Amino acid sequence: MELTFKVNGRTEHLELEGHETLLDVLRDDLNLTGTKEGCREGECGACTVLVNGRAVDSCIYAAMAAHDADVETVEGLAKNGRLNSLQTAFAESGGVQCGFCTPGFLMMLTALLDRYPQPDQVQVRDALSGNICRCTGYAQIEEAVERYLEQGKIE
Repeated sequence: MELTFKVNGRTEHLELEGHETLLDVLRDDLNLTGTKEGCREGECGACTVLVNGRAVDSCIYAAMAAHDADVETVEGLAKNGRLNSLQTAFAESGGVQCGFCTPGFLMMLTALLDRYPQPDQVQVRDALSGNICRCTGYAQIEEAVERYLEQGKIE
């Protein structure tokens, strides 16, 4: 089967088997390893990417469902080698420890902030309810969102 889609603004054409997940295509075929494999069940959020602006668990998302779609991964957030303001807020707030879950959190929050530019704490917590962090804790991640909102979106 032929898959054509945009990934981080670049058009990709791939030949796939019908059973492949978007996670596998991103990591194995396109070498975009920022998207992490955690649970393979859509429970941990480490594999979160945006498909047409909507956050999805790429480990359970059929790659062919992304045909003609715009996919954004964590690699697409930084521009010209510079972290975007949400990534910077994560670093400044200590919202990163081992870093394994960070790409999923960043992508989920990107989807939230695109939809609700000034989310309240309940919206932030609700959006993050599908992402698991095993070491940093959620206080620093919520603090990163607060810092981002206070500083304004600077890309």
